[in-house]
Amino acid sequence: MKRIIIAIDGPAASGKSTTAKRVAEALGYLHIDTGAMYRAMALKVLRAKIEPNDTQKVAALADSTTVRLVNQNGHIRVVLDGKEVSDEIRLPEVTNMVSPVSTVPEVRMLMVKEQRAMGTEGGIVLEGRDIGTIVFPDADLKIFMRADARERAVRRKKELEGKGVTVALDDLERELLDRDRIDSQRSMSPLKQADDAIEVDTTHLSIDQQVEFIVTKANAIIGN
Repeated sequence: MKRIIIAIDGPAASGKSTTAKRVAEALGYLHIDTGAMYRAMALKVLRAKIEPNDTQKVAALADSTTVRLVNQNGHIRVVLDGKEVSDEIRLPEVTNMVSPVSTVPEVRMLMVKEQRAMGTEGGIVLEGRDIGTIVFPDADLKIFMRADARERAVRRKKELEGKGVTVALDDLERELLDRDRIDSQRSMSPLKQADDAIEVDTTHLSIDQQVEFIVTKANAIIGN
């Protein structure tokens, strides 16, 4: 049976991670959370007390960094330099570092290399911001997910509260819009919908509906 590459792109909190994970589970594929990989790098920059705009130091740090995604009992765990950091990378202070850190060319080259290596034999679902345009421009199925900024802020607030972190909804919405602007305007690998991607507005869709839509599209390709 044909094992395809599925690329799911979109802005923060549009539903990519949860949906991609469940699509992978439904198809028996590997889920690659590329955003988590960049978050891990941002966490390392934060811990090293390096300013994210100090591109030379960030680039040097990337040269000595390893980021791996490991499947542990059906759960994808993020391993930074040999230590798991799955929870730490979701903290607000890390979120604020991701966009500037991810613009450093050496960081992006490192991540793209790792992501392409994991997809050489297909059977993967990757989600991020440049999967369908840069990492896998020839992916068999490309999805671009969107959602209203306020709804995305509500989702992020719920996620953070589940980790015991309280942040004002207005602040979260403002942070998301700022990140959208930065990600869309950066010169290298900007957040952009691929010309052949299928757009899915998740504002009023349940996770089940999102997953069903993508799995149906994937099975149609796999069956051909």
